Order: sequence, then structure tokens, then C-alpha cells
Amino acid sequence: MATFVFCSLNRTARTAARRSLSSHLTRLAGAAEPPCSAHSPTLTLRWFSRGTRFMSQGTAGSSAARRTRRGALALGGAAAVTAAAAVAGFLANANHFQRAEMATRVSTAVEEKEQEEGDILERCRGFMSPPVTDISVLQGSKAEMRTRMELLIMETQAEFCRALQEVDGGTFKVDRWDRKEGGGGISCVMQDGKVFEKAGVNVSVVFGNLTEEAARQMRSRGKVLKGKDGKLPFCAMGVSSVIHPKNPHIPTVHFNYRYFEIEEEDGTKQWWFGGGTDLTPVYINKEDAFHFHNTLKEACDKHHPQYYPDFKKWCDRYFYIRHRGETRGIGGIFFDDLDAPSQEEAFNFVKSCARTVVPCYLPIVSKHLNDSFTDEEKDWQQVRRGRYVEFNLVYDRGVKFGLATPGSRIESILMSLPLTARWEYMHEPAKGTLEAEMLEVLRNPKEWV
Repeated sequence: MATFVFCSLNRTARTAARRSLSSHLTRLAGAAEPPCSAHSPTLTLRWFSRGTRFMSQGTAGSSAARRTRRGALALGGAAAVTAAAAVAGFLANANHFQRAEMATRVSTAVEEKEQEEGDILERCRGFMSPPVTDISVLQGSKAEMRTRMELLIMETQAEFCRALQEVDGGTFKVDRWDRKEGGGGISCVMQDGKVFEKAGVNVSVVFGNLTEEAARQMRSRGKVLKGKDGKLPFCAMGVSSVIHPKNPHIPTVHFNYRYFEIEEEDGTKQWWFGGGTDLTPVYINKEDAFHFHNTLKEACDKHHPQYYPDFKKWCDRYFYIRHRGETRGIGGIFFDDLDAPSQEEAFNFVKSCARTVVPCYLPIVSKHLNDSFTDEEKDWQQVRRGRYVEFNLVYDRGVKFGLATPGSRIESILMSLPLTARWEYMHEPAKGTLEAEMLEVLRNPKEWV
């Protein structure tokens, strides 16, 4: 296989080159070799824009991914010879692509927004369930952030559920529920599957008046909230997921992306976004950790170079089990109260993060699908799940807010808990074991990229 690397081009130049080359190179590759699956390690034409990826199970896929670096356009067979001349011509125009960077960036942003504001009814057909808000209401408020965020979380739920179903072979139970105080949600749960012991992906869109307990929790984070006649109208929506696999060599993953609006006494609105994605392995795999964190870092870097380092540290602090002196897992990113630099830019960042949930996790699942494990490794998984339960019930903000909100659906809030867990008195793994290695990382968080 021949490999051409566009190292000299910036991201916008690579995007322009990719668009211009796409149809021509696809024809070349198609003429030389038969079509391949998008998930195949022998794919003859692919633009690697998200960094290193695992392309198949086992070492062959991961080693192939390591050999192919970011920004590489790979062509196989006789097409490579013909393509070389075409690539050389495009490289000669690199300066033109770079000069056009600002125009391309603006054009891309406009195209994305036009696509986002397209036919809402058509977008809704791909969801796991009709959205919580009536489609006619959404169609009448396309430009409002509440509408845009609800569509994003519905799309995220559908994409992730379908990716998990494809791996597991099972089907999610779709449970739609209403909240009498205002709003409702869609809970998608798959239990006792071939791969996943319990997988839940929830969407909720709720509104009403904040309780004093919920307002107190927000004020403790520095929020200045001024209600009218003691009332604080609010709207909160988000998508959240926790996946507990059966195999102890497949990590648990969690993500949550949410949006909040509060109307104050003078009619003005406070708004903010929050969320993150984090990984909880039972055993350390450095290759998996790099893939997971690097995928998140690339999404963050599109918006601000400081986002990943700051939100990675925040994640390590947030998912810390204080009474155990250890983190819940190996982290990822976490942020809250994000209300800058503008609502549009904050939303675009959240959208980039939400679109990583499949590529950051599913390659890891596929890689370990057929890993064997012992009874002792399964027992260690159960002990670690016990720690997961402790964090969620004692410290998790989402659980605490949900339990403090009247009309909340308890089944959906506690969906994050595993089917099984284990608590052993004074459990401590023996020195030099893989379990001890895992515990050392949890007690002293590492940098993975």
C-alpha cells in the first residue's frame, strides 16, 4: 500500500484537498481494487482525520492503525501510481488552499448550520422515538437553542444506540415517559445482551420551576439566581449514557451532554452547557487509553487548545471518590457552567464532543470482543463496579439534581447502576498484579496523550 501524507497542509487545506480529490481518487481506487467495508483494515481509500484508530480486532488492526498517521490519504494497488501525479498537483496548490482558509472556514460553518436547520421532520425519522417536544413546536422554533440542542441529543442517542446494537446483536427497549410538572424523556435500555450486561442511553427534556434544593446546589457552584416570587422557571435537557459490558477487558463508558436555561425575575435568561465523556476500565490498556483520550483531544482542539488539558484535569477531580482516595476510572473530559465565548461557539463545542462518543469507544469494544477472562478477573470487575456505584450515589451531580427535582423518573436516574456489583471487606490486590497496576493509576491519575 502506498501512503501520501499531507503534512505541509493545515486542517482547512486538507479539507479542501479532500473534497476536491474525493471523487477522482474514489474512481481510481474502485478501478484498481474491489470495494471494502468502512470498518476494514484493508480499506484502500480513507482520509484519517481523527488520529490513530483501531480498524479491526486484534493486533493486526491496531498495528495498522499505528502505522497510518493523521492526515494520510492511503491508496492501494495500481491506483497509487496514477494518484501520485494528481496528489503532486494538489500539493503544488497548497498555498492557494491556505490563502482560502478563512473563506473555507466561514463557508463550512454556514453549510453546517443550514444542514442543522434543514427539514426537522426528516431528521426526526432517524431517532429512536419522536422527540420529547412536539415536532410542530420544534419546526416553529428552528433557530432557538432549545430546539437545536434537543435535536442534537436525540441524534446522539440514536447514533450511539444503533452502534451498540450492531456490536451486540440485541435491541434496545425504548421507554418513553412524561413528567407531569413539564417535559419528559426517552430511556433506551438493553440488558443481558451478548456483549453488554446493561447499556442505557437516556434523553430528558424537562421544564418547570426549580426547587429550593436544586437552586441551592447551583448557588453552591457560584450561580447568582434571582427568582420572582420565589420561583425560578427553568428548562434542562441532555443525553446521558452508561455502558456496562460483560467482559472485564471491555471498559465501562459514560457520557453526558446537557443544556440549562433559567429565567430570572427581570425576564433575562441565564444559560450554560455541561458534560463530558469518561472511561472506566477494569484493567489498564495503554493503547486503549491513548485512543480514547486522543479522540477527545482532537475534538477539543478544534475549538481551543486549552480545552482538553483543562477539562481533562477537571474530569480527574470530578470523578474522584474521596472516601476511597481514588478516581472512578481513567477520566476523559468534564466541564460545567460553560457560557463562553458565545452561545453559538459553546454549542458547536458540545456538538463536536457529542460526535466523538461512537469513535472514541466502539473501536475499543470491537478490539476486545473475543478476549478470554478468568473468574478472578470477573471478580475484580465486580469490585470495581462497587466503586462505580459508590461514586454515582454519593457524589454525582446529575443523580443529586434528579433526586431533588419533583417528578423525576427514578428508573432513568438509576439506569447508570450496573446489574451486578461486589463489595469485599478490606479488599486489596496483591503487589505486582495487573489489579494492583490498575489501582495505582486510579490513585495517581496519568496523562495519556
